[in-house]
Amino acid sequence: MAIKKETPARNATHSVAGGKYIFVVGGVMSSVGKGIAASSIGKILQSRGYKVTNLKADMYVNLDAGTIRPAEHGEVFVGEDGIEADQDLGNYERFTGQTSTRDNYITTGQIYAEVIRRERNLEYGGEDVEVYPDIPKEIIRRIEACQKKNNSEIMITEYGGTVGEYQLLPFLEAARMMKSKNPADVFIVLISYLPTPSLLGEQKSKPTQHAITDLYSVGLNPDFVICRADEPATADIKRTISNVCSLPIERIISAPDVYSIYDVPVNFEKENLGSTLLEAMGLQTKEKDLSDWTAFAEKIKKINKTVKIGIVGKYFNFKSCKDTYISVIESINHAAWGLNYKPEIAWLDSEKYENNKKLLSELDNLDGIIVPGGFGKRGTEGMILAADYARRNKIPYFGLCLGMQIMTISYARNVLGLKDANSTEMNPDTKYPVISTMQDQIEKIKSKNYGASMRLGTYPCALKAGTVARGAYGQNSIDERHRHRYEVNNAYVKPLEEAGLVFSGTSPDGNLMEIAELPKKEHPFFLGTQFHPEFLGRPLSPHPLFTAFVKACLTAGRPA
Repeated sequence: MAIKKETPARNATHSVAGGKYIFVVGGVMSSVGKGIAASSIGKILQSRGYKVTNLKADMYVNLDAGTIRPAEHGEVFVGEDGIEADQDLGNYERFTGQTSTRDNYITTGQIYAEVIRRERNLEYGGEDVEVYPDIPKEIIRRIEACQKKNNSEIMITEYGGTVGEYQLLPFLEAARMMKSKNPADVFIVLISYLPTPSLLGEQKSKPTQHAITDLYSVGLNPDFVICRADEPATADIKRTISNVCSLPIERIISAPDVYSIYDVPVNFEKENLGSTLLEAMGLQTKEKDLSDWTAFAEKIKKINKTVKIGIVGKYFNFKSCKDTYISVIESINHAAWGLNYKPEIAWLDSEKYENNKKLLSELDNLDGIIVPGGFGKRGTEGMILAADYARRNKIPYFGLCLGMQIMTISYARNVLGLKDANSTEMNPDTKYPVISTMQDQIEKIKSKNYGASMRLGTYPCALKAGTVARGAYGQNSIDERHRHRYEVNNAYVKPLEEAGLVFSGTSPDGNLMEIAELPKKEHPFFLGTQFHPEFLGRPLSPHPLFTAFVKACLTAGRPA
């Protein structure tokens, strides 16, 4: 009888690649702030002089987030190379300044697709392929590849979902395998919720204790426990959790609700998380420098002047609007705070204007409006009405992706006189397709090839001198992130320009219209971008177009 030989690639003992690895996992319930915690840990370690990289691992079988409804799952964040990812990658970028690519994002679908591809190519040497160990090993390979590509000293991996969920098991097993081989290099941070039942009036730690037990059941011990709650964790609660998981009490970190997400790194440092974490990892405790960040977090609490901005959208029906439009909201915040104003955001459902145009008068109570990105016909007629109202009444208007297409359609209908102008996305048989399908997208749409097939990622844009866009950026060319299938139809560019619309930004070859606007002498701010500037907004360096928009909101119709 022949002895069955295992291939070296399949059974080689796994060893952790260089650097330290932190896994951020959730307990009790989702949406307790794992992404902000992971971003804040990255910011703190970065402020100590260490090179960090964040990675998000999602449990769903989708290959990416691009085909998931934003109103259900939250914003689809686009990385530099075009990856359509979870919104947490946006948090990583805003907190640490790192640039996200597909290496920073993992899904169950990606893992299984790659393992099956390798099996089909005989890369397992003809052996049977199994969930264990092959799925966890592929997860490990991707985490280590991201660390190696970024040459990170500390790799922070956030797991979606919560411990105890079936679909998380292969990911937890990957962490266990890494920790079992190199316990001094792999650390588990549990983010868990401490409820305070209203009838009892005191925090309860039992749910967190059960989450810790769930971790034990898969062979993992938490190295740190971050306690999310309405109020700071009490000393008694900290001692209880410390005893349950046999951790020093200084590794039980209080994470109460705060004024803004930008307070979280500051609060973590008040709990000495940075020093304690570095000590646990055996790394030098360097001098910290969070001064700019701390000053920023304190500054925004003291702002009392307000600017009122309406978001005219349609993804308001399922989950929080804040999740759906998180990058837009944060970019508004950054720009307003930078000008010493606090934004008041009004959520305006565009569908209601289609049934009652008189409701458009509510826009008069705002300092400006934004029409953000989106897909599909629903609500677009209301957006077109809002864009026209803003143009005629000199209300600052900022269109993002779909928002630029909306203002172009509105201008074609109401100024150029093409009453039936539309986008082929909304009406394939429109008589005046001022917005049409990009040429490379036509066959993809016919064959229903929707996943990761749009114009995605960073592309250059040339700016026209003497325009609002050129003045805002202060440079001749820019690079911005895109996510779209439709564009301004070049057959209508000249008629639109002759009617007064200015295409102030184009692709370097002049073929794609990237920015449309009205001159400042015609309107305080009437501008739209085919790209998504919100993806590049940062708290300490607001996006220039958002800053220009908010400035217009503060001055339009007001005394100088």
